[in-house]
Parts: sequence; structure tokens; C-alpha cells
Amino acid sequence: MDIESLRAYCLDKKGATESMPFGDKTLVFKVMNKMFALASLDTVPLRINLKCDPDKAVELREAHDQVQPGYHMNKQHWNTVILDGGLPQPFVHELIDHSFDLIIQGLPKKVKSTFDDL
Repeated sequence: MDIESLRAYCLDKKGATESMPFGDKTLVFKVMNKMFALASLDTVPLRINLKCDPDKAVELREAHDQVQPGYHMNKQHWNTVILDGGLPQPFVHELIDHSFDLIIQGLPKKVKSTFDDL
């Protein structure tokens, strides 16, 4: 997966925005002003940090070499996913969806209701 397909997938999410609040080397994707994905633009292969349920995070790290504790993030709740081609693209999409859904679940009920059709 390259940065353009990653970017397109993330921005296709309802309410998703992108910004570069940490400088020109990290692309951040947010929903309702909360981060769900961060892509490192200066690493090869491409790496993306994704929010993850803590139990699922441990399982993913044990099952896949490309899933590691979140670099510069809370390692209990974030994973760094190395996009070196070792993980199928549909699986990477599932990880992005999981991160996005965790953010939506944490929103106030009134705001969350705008995402009920997801």
C-alpha cells in the first residue's frame, strides 16, 4: 500500500480530515478532531500508527511481524503497522476501520448519532 491509496482510503471515511500538525513528515487523519491514523512520510517502507483495542493489539503483534507497539504513542492503545507488502491490503483496511470505529465509539452520544449509518 502506498501513501496515495492509504490517504484515499482514510479520507473516504465519513467526517475524516487530514493535517500535518507535527511537521511535514507526519500526515495525520482525524475524525471529529480526534486522531485515528498517523502516517510517517519519511520512512521506507511506509508506516502508519493506528488506534487499537488493547487485547487485540497484543494478538496482532504476536501474529504479524509488521504490527508493532505504537512508535511515539501509548503502546497499549496504538500499533505501528509497517506497510511493506507483507499484510494484505484488505487486512490493512480492517485495521484502519477498527481505529476509526474506536474513535467514533468514544464520541458523545449526540455526536456519535451522526455516524449511525456506518
